[in-house]
Amino acid sequence: MKRIPLILMGCGGVGRQLLEHIVSCRSLHAKQEVSLRVVGVCDSKSLLVASDVFTRELDDNFLREVIRVKSNGSSLLTLRSFGECHVYSNPESTREITDIAGLLGKSTGLAFVDCSASSETIGVLNRVVDLGCCVVLANKKPLTSSLEEFDNLVSQPRRIRHESTVGAGLPIIASLNRIISSGDPIRRLIGSLSGTLGYVMSEVEDGKPFSQVVKAAKSLGYTEPDPRDDLSGTDVGRKALILARLLGYRIDMDNIKIESLYPENMGPNVMSVEDFLADGLPLLDKNIQERVTRASSKGNALRYVCVINDSRCEVGIQELPKDTALGRLRGSDNVLEIYSRCYNEQPMVLQGAGAGNDTTAAGVLADILDIQDLFS
Repeated sequence: MKRIPLILMGCGGVGRQLLEHIVSCRSLHAKQEVSLRVVGVCDSKSLLVASDVFTRELDDNFLREVIRVKSNGSSLLTLRSFGECHVYSNPESTREITDIAGLLGKSTGLAFVDCSASSETIGVLNRVVDLGCCVVLANKKPLTSSLEEFDNLVSQPRRIRHESTVGAGLPIIASLNRIISSGDPIRRLIGSLSGTLGYVMSEVEDGKPFSQVVKAAKSLGYTEPDPRDDLSGTDVGRKALILARLLGYRIDMDNIKIESLYPENMGPNVMSVEDFLADGLPLLDKNIQERVTRASSKGNALRYVCVINDSRCEVGIQELPKDTALGRLRGSDNVLEIYSRCYNEQPMVLQGAGAGNDTTAAGVLADILDIQDLFS
């Protein structure tokens, strides 16, 4: 039986769903002769660790309590008296993680799983990588940090997996790595990598007002609580940067041209969410509808995409032929078209659900299992 110790950072929607998957897949993994030993979980305030990381783990009853407590919005500190575990508060928790990484990294191995949304995890991630641990990411921000920090994080590529940072459970990173390793030069990537913006653009194509579609997307849970977090394009920009760096581009976020779907005078520092939804959004309807009509008159569709080719990396609205995979896109699916020497006239197309806690957590779990051969 292959045993994989892991520490989970981040108990939000994706982190909790990952714990659900780990618990529910016990019998499946037993048949595959692999066991995921959760030896620690942490949120932004504290870290809970098994009493002995070599021989003990946080059992399934404890993990269910973690899911329950975090679903209610409470701190992990409320579980300090539940079961046998050690409790550490920040900044002590960071030192403890490093100590555990030092103990397990060179012996049994340790998978450090970042399902947070924090830009502050890059320091501890680089330390655990240096100590011989594996890193699995759903969090995009460490991979979009400075080039120096990025280079250190990916310096041992066999020990890092980050499929879920770009397309949730879609095999985008794995597919690109296979093409690159085969010596087939990738010439162009173009993709709709936001389920939210994919839904919005396909709905306005049907003639619905932009403001109405955004409000509907919010009510369906497709957007962040403040839809401007999606409409700014920053999240798609981070995904584009991850892909560009994978292709060898030596760039930062500042080098990416990102089109926001709202002007600066409607930004969070100027308007409240309520005012933006009530007063700001309707003012954007006319421009979007004019662009939709203009594109349709030429047989094209408007899509919010990232484009990476030559030395260019851009994110924004583009007109695309309706008879392409991107032009046919409906709903909240993600689509990526990959053009290379071998995939020239007909690109490789990856399409499917690109958002949602369940899909993203499934991608993280697959990444953890993908590195099992690195564990003793």
